[in-house]
Amino acid sequence: MPEKDKMLALVLYADFKPRPGYAITEAEKKTRKVREGNKVWYNPRIKLEEKPIPKPKGKQVLIRVKAVGICGSDLHFVETDKDGYMIYPGLVKTPVVIGHEFSGVVEEVGPQVQMVKPGDMVTSEEMLWCGECTACRLSYVNHCTRLNDPADLEYGELGFTHDGAMAEYVLIPHEKYLWKIDSIAERYRSEDKAFEAGSLVEPTSVAYHAIFNRAGGFKPGGYVVVWGAGPIGLAAIALAKAAGAGLVIAFEISPVRKELAKKIGADYVFDPIELKNKGVEPWEKIMDVTGGEGADMHVEAAGAPEHTLPQMLKSLGIGAKITWIGRAPQEVPIYLEVLQVRRAQVFGSQGHSGWGTFRNVIRLMAAGKIDMTQIITSRFKLTQALEAFERGHKRIDGKITIKP
Repeated sequence: MPEKDKMLALVLYADFKPRPGYAITEAEKKTRKVREGNKVWYNPRIKLEEKPIPKPKGKQVLIRVKAVGICGSDLHFVETDKDGYMIYPGLVKTPVVIGHEFSGVVEEVGPQVQMVKPGDMVTSEEMLWCGECTACRLSYVNHCTRLNDPADLEYGELGFTHDGAMAEYVLIPHEKYLWKIDSIAERYRSEDKAFEAGSLVEPTSVAYHAIFNRAGGFKPGGYVVVWGAGPIGLAAIALAKAAGAGLVIAFEISPVRKELAKKIGADYVFDPIELKNKGVEPWEKIMDVTGGEGADMHVEAAGAPEHTLPQMLKSLGIGAKITWIGRAPQEVPIYLEVLQVRRAQVFGSQGHSGWGTFRNVIRLMAAGKIDMTQIITSRFKLTQALEAFERGHKRIDGKITIKP
């Protein structure tokens, strides 16, 4: 048990101010757990402050955080549109300690915990699913009805509706969300490196879920195009390479992330802006590189549908799949005739839980098939969290990791 009773944590605050015309529900008003954060939370800001260290009860587990990554959604919490509302369009309840990509050591367990013990090295799912609603019973745990219900405060998302891991300690509501990472430590022969890798299991699982669970994967030798080489896109590149892709083509505008895409396994990396300045459309480059056959799978990890979707539709292979991870509060037109003629499909993907995804990603890391620690380009202490976010807004890193 910690000797002190207070911990340092990075807390997100925002003003509850529904946009004019937004149909806020009574449940959202009462609980402040809102479905669309960008429609309600105004003037968001983050603050480092002391909070009481939670005491685990029942099936709860207290984790001493060793590494936690800054996700794009964390940045979107505090980035605003022209009207002053947060950009993030999903489920949010404030105030909340943010941070959901993490690993650490079990510090203390509730009296009913059976699967882990103090000293275990673990990571955790971020989706806090119930396992009892119809969606969960159908195995669609990422779409848990109670998770998404503004009236239900027991379930939600770690670092979004429940206090997360950008803190010295994080309380996991139930042991069922935890996964041990001892095998990763054995691979790296370094606890520090293992904790860094463990903090990347969650974002890597997001890409894994999209490619293999939602879209059903691709045959070895398939051509895969990844749009956006942020952490999720980089994970998609590494996973596609490990799964036997014949070619992996990436599109990215950041110089740092372009180099990381090559390092993690992309065969070709193009800057779409540079291409267009030369009079070449990205889809034309895809058709050129693939010998006119097009992509067997497109992975959208950029969150820029107005730019990426038209390019995808013009570079679909026969029987191609588009799997969509990027989040954007924007409607775009789609020409369905193209999907019919190319026998193509679009798969929306959300989350990372279920289907053994965390287990499989941990196995891939432990086997040395993927090494996601390569994408970490900056490391900060928790006391430097505000500086880390300032750097994050510049989009010059692969992954920024905070190490309490």
